This record gives sequence, structure tokens and C-alpha cells, in this order.
Amino acid sequence: MLAGMDVLESAGGGYGPPPGGGGGYPPGGGGYPPGGGGGGYVPPGGYPPPPGGPPGYGAPQPYPSPGNYLAAPGAPYGIEPRSGLPYSDKQKLAAGLLQFLLPGLGRIYAGHTGIGIAQLVTAFFCVGGIWAVIDAVMILSGKVPDAEGRPLRD
Repeated sequence: MLAGMDVLESAGGGYGPPPGGGGGYPPGGGGYPPGGGGGGYVPPGGYPPPPGGPPGYGAPQPYPSPGNYLAAPGAPYGIEPRSGLPYSDKQKLAAGLLQFLLPGLGRIYAGHTGIGIAQLVTAFFCVGGIWAVIDAVMILSGKVPDAEGRPLRD
């Protein structure tokens, strides 16, 4: 047994550093290039440089002001802040009052002609009157959009 240990120790298979000195990782020749410059990707020849410098490095663009809702194209009455949709050209108060006065007129004013005619027809029954009053409250509270899906304006 002792002879086997001598062979391991002489071959460097023990617990110490390997023969030849040093131990650890071999000395590296890598790292940063000398001179402190260069490096990075160099595109192959034949391509023209991009106009105006690298992308994303232009003049700083001003941020739009958060209160300037009337400047949005296609939204002459402004933009509703919660949904980001442009306001309708119809008014919430006009639609709600028309709905209270004559059931169905508020819905026709808002562009929902089918529902408005159904409310006009059923207004002679008790159910149609209750339906119109509940619908008027929903219109005034802002839960009913116009026919294009835009919120009614105040």
C-alpha cells in the first residue's frame, strides 16, 4: 500500500499543486486590447454609413403636455382621460333630458336608433317607461357611449 502512495505523490496526484509550479488557471493573454481603444463591431466594407449618425441619437423631442387634449387630430372635442377615446359630438345632458321627456329620443339622439324605436314602442306599457328612466340615468352617468363607441361629452 505504501508503494502505491509513493507513486501518487511522485506523479502529482496528491492534494498539492500539480508539478510544474504555479497551479490554478493558465496565464491569460486575453482582456482588453492594448491602447484603450477600438473594439466593438466593425461592419464589413461596402455599406454606406447611416445618415445623421447612429439611430436613437437625434435632437431631444419635446414631450406633449398632458393637459393639451384638444391638439389631438380627429378629436375636436378632446379626449376622455380614462379610456383615451375622443369625445363624441353629442352631449350627455341633452341625451339624458330627451330620454326623460320622451322615452327613446335620447337613444335616437345618441345614434342608437334601434333601441330608441324599441323604447318609443314600449313606452305605452309600464315596462317601457321604467326602461327609459333607468336608461336616462345610465346616459347621465356616462355609461352609454354614442353609436360609434365614443363617450358622450359633458
